[in-house]
Amino acid sequence: MTLPAASPDRNTVVSDDLWWRSAVIYQVYVRSFSDANGDGTGDLAGVRSRLGYLKQLGVDALWFNPWYPSPLADGGYDVSDYRDIHPSFGTLNEAEELIQDALALGIRTIIDVVPNHVSDQHPWFQAALAAGPGSPERERFWFRPGRGPDGSEPPTRWPSNFAGDTWTRTVNPDGTPGEWYLHLFTPEQPDLNWTHPDVHREHEDILKFWFDRGVAGVRIDSAALLVKDDTLPEVPQNPAAGEHPNTDRDELHDIYRSWRAIADSYEGTRVLVGEIWLPDVERFARYLRPDELHTAFNFDFLARAWNAAELRESIDTTLTAHAPVGAPSTWVLSNHDVTRPVTRYGREDTTFAFATKRANTPTDLTLGLRRSRAAALITAALPGSLYIYQGDELGLPEVEDIPATMLQDPMHFRSRGVDPGRDGCRVPLPWSGADAPFGFSPDSAQIAPWLPQPAEWRGLTAEAQQSDPSSMLRLYQSSLRIRAEDPDLGDGGFAWLPAATDVLTFTRGKRFLLLSNLSTEPIALPDHERVLLTSEPLVGGLLPSDSTAWLQLSAGANENSDRAHLPG
Repeated sequence: MTLPAASPDRNTVVSDDLWWRSAVIYQVYVRSFSDANGDGTGDLAGVRSRLGYLKQLGVDALWFNPWYPSPLADGGYDVSDYRDIHPSFGTLNEAEELIQDALALGIRTIIDVVPNHVSDQHPWFQAALAAGPGSPERERFWFRPGRGPDGSEPPTRWPSNFAGDTWTRTVNPDGTPGEWYLHLFTPEQPDLNWTHPDVHREHEDILKFWFDRGVAGVRIDSAALLVKDDTLPEVPQNPAAGEHPNTDRDELHDIYRSWRAIADSYEGTRVLVGEIWLPDVERFARYLRPDELHTAFNFDFLARAWNAAELRESIDTTLTAHAPVGAPSTWVLSNHDVTRPVTRYGREDTTFAFATKRANTPTDLTLGLRRSRAAALITAALPGSLYIYQGDELGLPEVEDIPATMLQDPMHFRSRGVDPGRDGCRVPLPWSGADAPFGFSPDSAQIAPWLPQPAEWRGLTAEAQQSDPSSMLRLYQSSLRIRAEDPDLGDGGFAWLPAATDVLTFTRGKRFLLLSNLSTEPIALPDHERVLLTSEPLVGGLLPSDSTAWLQLSAGANENSDRAHLPG
C-alpha cells in the first residue's frame, strides 16, 4: 500500500492555543480502525501504523471513542477503569506513545469520558451491590426502593435512551427482591449520583490523569444528563426550560466550570467538547460560555433532509446559537451512532432520527454517494471545526446485511429488533487488497474481523482510492488541504448570497465562494477567477445536480455590491 509512513519527531511542539476553533478532528473507533496483531479487533498499534495516512488526509486531531477496560456491553461506553486501556486495544504505555507520536506529526489527541454512568463491573458498583441498602457505597449511585406495597414497581417511569426500562431491581443476599438502581441506558450502565462528592473528585482526577499524559482535550458523552432531580419526579409532558428531572439541569454548569478550571491550569489549550442534544438553542449556548465548555457537537445539520431550505435553516440556527458566547460551531455528517451519509442521502427520507431508524429501508447508493460528496464540501467550508467519522472519507455505506448472530448493539436488542442498531456504521475499515479483511488485519491473521466486511468494499479501500483522482478519499484530501491553506476558511466570517430556492451559496472572507446545487438541473457558475474544487465534474461549464463547487473570486470581487451574476 503506497501511503506514507509516519515519521514522528518527538521534539515537535504544537503550540497554537486557538487550534480547536478551526480544527479538523477525525473520529477513531479503535475496534474497527486497524488491527495490528491479527486478532480481528482494531488496536492502538494499528492506529500508530496509520498515522501517516491520517497526516496525509490533513487532520489536526484524533478523537478516540472509549479505549478503556470495559465489558463492551455498549461498545465501550460502559467503562470499568478510566486509568487503563482495554487489553484488546493495547496498554497504557502504548496509549502514551501513540499520543506522543501523533503530536510529533502535529496531530493532537482527544479522548472520550462518560461521566453519566459506569459499567456494572466497575469496582464502585460492585461494592455498592455487596454493601446493601443504606450503605455509603450505594450513595454514589441511584439506588431506591420500589413503589407499591411490595416494592415491585420501579421508582419512576423515566424513558430510556435505548428503549426499555430505566430501573433494574437487585436481589438481596437471601434471594429476596431488593432495591432498584437507575440506568438511563442499559442495565450494565448504572447512572452515577452527581450530588456525591466522590463522583466529582473522581472525574476531576480522571481529567488530570489524562491531561498529564498529553491529551489535548476530552469529549464528554451525554453531557446534559449527569444531574438528576433527587426527588425523582416523573418527566412532565412539556417540561419548561431547566425543569426536566434528568436532562439539562442548571447544576450541570457548576460541574463544567470546575472542569474548565482544571483544563485551563495546563499549558496550551486543553479543550472540553460536549455531546449535547438540546432543541433549545439558548439553553444549548449556556454550556459554551467562556468559563465552561469550549465547543459542543452540532447534531442538527446531520439530521436534516437533503434540502437547501433545511440545510440553510440548520446553518443559520447553529451560527445564531453560538454567536452570543463567541464559541465556534462544529460540523459533522455522521459518527459511530448514525447511519452513514452514503446510505442516508440515498433514501427517500434523508433525515436522521433514532426513533425512525428501520431495517430494510431502500436506498440508492449512487445517489447517496453523489450527495455525500457534495455535503462533505459544504461542511468543510462552514465556519468552525469539522469532525470526520472514520470511513466517511472513503465513502463507505452502512452495512445493512450483518448476520443476526453477529449483531452486538444494545439498541437493536432493547428495541426487540425494531431498531437495526449501530453495528452497520462500525464495520472494520478496508485498507488494501481485493478480499476481506482488506488490510484491516495482517495477511497472516487467522481470526476474521469482529464484524464482516462486504466483498463490494474491494473498490473502496484506501489503497484503491489513493490511486483514483476522482475518489472520495482524494476529494477529502484536496478539500482539507485547501481548507488548511486558505485563510478565509476554518473559523471566521461567513455571508449568504442570494440564490435560487434549491441552491446554497455563501462566501468566506474576501475570495472564497461555495456554490451547492441541490436542484434537479445543472446551473451556471457565478463570476470567478478559478475553480478550486468540485464534488462532481462540471458538464459544459455547468455545475450538475447534487454537486458542490469551491470557487476563488477575483481580488476585490466580494466587495462589489452587484456581484453577481449568481444562480437564480
